[in-house]
Formats: sequence, C-alpha cells, structure tokens
Amino acid sequence: MGANIASPVTELLLRWNDGESSCLDELIPLLEQELRRIAHCHMRNERPGHTLQTTALINEAYLKLVDQSRANWTNRAHFLAVASGMMRHLLVDHARRLCSVRRGGAKLHLPLKEDLVFSPAKSKALVALNDALDELAELNPRKAQEVEMRYFGG
Repeated sequence: MGANIASPVTELLLRWNDGESSCLDELIPLLEQELRRIAHCHMRNERPGHTLQTTALINEAYLKLVDQSRANWTNRAHFLAVASGMMRHLLVDHARRLCSVRRGGAKLHLPLKEDLVFSPAKSKALVALNDALDELAELNPRKAQEVEMRYFGG
C-alpha cells in the first residue's frame, strides 16, 4: 500500500512541534467545531448565567495554547485532550475565584435577575471534582484522563 499520509491537522501539529507557532492560526479553524463541542460539554455542567460563555472559554483556551512553547503534539486526539484539560482548568480557576473568601465568595450576591443566581454549591462541586481528578491522576493517570474526557469531553 501507499505511504502513510498525515492528515492536515497532524501535519500542522508536527510543524507546530518544530517551532512554527503560526500553525495554530491554521489549526484552530480546522478544529473549531470539535473545540466548540468540547467547550459546550464543559459549560453544560456549569450553573445558568455563568459569566463565561462557550466562545469565551474557547478563546481563553486558545490564549493558553498559544503560550505553549514546548508543545509535543502527537495527533488530533492529543491536542483536543489538552485543550479540554485547559478548559476544565479555566473553569476550576474561575470557580475557585468565586469561592474565595478574600473576594467575597462566601457571601451570597443577589443579582437583578432571578435566573442568574450564583450557585456556590456548583462552584464547590467543580473544585471538588478537580481535586478528586488530581488525586486519581497521582494513582492512575490513564484512568484520570478517561474520567476527564468522559465527564468534560462528552
């Protein structure tokens, strides 16, 4: 049979590994729908009226991906798993900020609209889930990755 021809995504990832950071600009449009699906899966587990929206979550993850100076991407699935993990960490960091006593997270804020009520329980649950995943990763990194991809990646 013929030679193994890499997909455009894999080719761009390999070029990015070689230091061509501009490849990310070509890569994101090719993976936009998958990134949007992953972000949507993350956001459906959040409280209604969350300050981050799907597009903002993708953009924040993009900014973190751009800062990856030592990327060593193997394929599309690896890239999407890392992007999903970044989205999860962004949401966990956001939840931690909301729960921080220093920032008034222990106080209940009354919004103007009833459907935008802050849910400390959901934020605490996300932080607890993240901590549990970190503990599982210490014991069995593969299982932690499977749980993360099922729960957050759909």
